[in-house]
Amino acid sequence: MNRFVLTIAAAATALSFANSAFAGEQFVDETGFAVSGYDVVAYFSLDQNPVGQSQPAPVEGNKAITAEHNGATFAFSTEENRDLFAANPDKYVPQYDGHCAYGVAKGGKVPGNPTLWRIIDDRLYLNITKNVVGFWEEDIPGNLELSTGNWPSLDPKPASTNTIPQWSSAAPKG
Repeated sequence: MNRFVLTIAAAATALSFANSAFAGEQFVDETGFAVSGYDVVAYFSLDQNPVGQSQPAPVEGNKAITAEHNGATFAFSTEENRDLFAANPDKYVPQYDGHCAYGVAKGGKVPGNPTLWRIIDDRLYLNITKNVVGFWEEDIPGNLELSTGNWPSLDPKPASTNTIPQWSSAAPKG
């Protein structure tokens, strides 16, 4: 194999690992749940608002309906959602192990706020604050390119232990 082919193969492999939402340590906040106890499957049934507008509120999970993945507990609003998650968790988990997508684009791991979300190409992304959402949305394709490039070096680092600024979760219920 020539050097060019090996380089392309290595880049493709790195990109596939970068897009995997599951290799590193999951961000878990003070609730003790991934995504602050919100139902990650339910995001995919919510109508998204256009760029520049706030997204609908996420659906609270239930403490009695959970699944383990990537070393963390995820809560769900229904048993059906839990079962969908268990069958294919990588489809539903937020990218970058629940860390802020813009933070990853800028080279760090900071908490992702589950109320500041967007689904792009069937992948769930979270951001940390409303101001950061504005920066993220100014150039989503460019920020995705940066975050995808940064993720392989950030992924093995420990999850953020910071608190989500100016926010607390009522989820999961029950």
